Amino acid sequence: MARADSAKQTMQTAARISGMDAVGPSLGMAFRLRRLEVQSELAHLISDQPGIGRADVARITGMARSTVSDHIQPLLDTGLFSEQKARYAGRGRPSLGLTLNARAGIILVADIGITHVRLVVTDLARQKLAEDALPPDYSVPPETMLERIASRFQELFQTQQLVDIPLRAMVVGIPSPVDFERGVPVRPPIMPGWDGFPVGEWLEKRMHVTVLVDNDVNLMALGEARSRPPSESPLIFIKVASGIGCGIITQGGALHRGADGDAGDIGHIRVAQASGLTCVCGNTGCIEAVASVPSIMRQIRVAKGDETIELPELGVLVSSGDITAIRLVREASAQIGEVVATLVNMFNPACIVLGGKLAHMSDDLLSGVRAAVYRRAPPLATRRLSIESARAGRDAGIIGGIALGVDSALSAHGLQKLQEATPGTAGGVGMAD
Repeated sequence: MARADSAKQTMQTAARISGMDAVGPSLGMAFRLRRLEVQSELAHLISDQPGIGRADVARITGMARSTVSDHIQPLLDTGLFSEQKARYAGRGRPSLGLTLNARAGIILVADIGITHVRLVVTDLARQKLAEDALPPDYSVPPETMLERIASRFQELFQTQQLVDIPLRAMVVGIPSPVDFERGVPVRPPIMPGWDGFPVGEWLEKRMHVTVLVDNDVNLMALGEARSRPPSESPLIFIKVASGIGCGIITQGGALHRGADGDAGDIGHIRVAQASGLTCVCGNTGCIEAVASVPSIMRQIRVAKGDETIELPELGVLVSSGDITAIRLVREASAQIGEVVATLVNMFNPACIVLGGKLAHMSDDLLSGVRAAVYRRAPPLATRRLSIESARAGRDAGIIGGIALGVDSALSAHGLQKLQEATPGTAGGVGMAD
């Protein structure tokens, strides 16, 4: 697996320093922190390859089998994993396989959009246990809307008999730039009253679980990447809907958020075609002001002289062959393609994925972006580049949220909290964050 391959050097280094815990306090603390990091990598490896044996773990990581056992035992003691006889036909003693205990924890995902709020409860094996939805209401304070989400999750726990399974992480995706470290939306264009509100902190106090808050497009990008083979990363996910944004996945499969969490906010790149047009961000000339779905609808109303045309009608107009709608969609797609071509020049991705309302209602976005990229980007950046529509569809944000939640639960910090909550567990108590 790609995760195991990328972690091999880290774990080999950890194996070489095993036994250093007897030295001074600084090196001892460094060892304990390293121990948690190695356990995290092993936890991900076992999660990705259920039934894997200790000998295979040792072979993949380059660690001694005794060192593997030393690191895995605390994970078994907490109940996070179990070790059972693998299916066996032949001579000799049956081998034992390590498997994630799916019921060792619950992950919550709240996918908050402009027109929807989807709630999903999964176990650590990423299997859905419950799902629900409720309409968003941005006319009320954020506390009110978050309380509705928290209450609905608790109702799901009761009706699905999940109250006895511990919560491990909660992930919230919102249509806003997000300070990921603080779990705070920053100047959201469509969420009045949410600017600077401590979404993560508020929900942690209410739900008593680690809460991760991220931009919705970032989670969609992660969901698309996790739905594809590792060879398709680096990956850039472009969403064209009420706004225009992108999520960037590195070659190692991680989200690139930038220094402050604002990487991928391409909707506010200045383009000549939008000169003089005011964007929702307050500036003029942004690509979002001329090529987002609302801006296309505005242009259709002007062209037809009909202010009564509503946003949902765009798909109907395109599918029915309306000349004006098709022309404006194609023009917007070409303009978006110019911006995407610049991203290709900068990041040299293996895959460009197009999603959002405009991608779902028309193939013109895909053809427009392809044409611009292959015309503007150099051959070296495009010779193996794949440009295609999203595979995960409306579930992309949910899949990405689940992945982020499981990654958090199996992180060094997540394992530390799990071991601290398990009396008598070796290897985790007292370790620093």
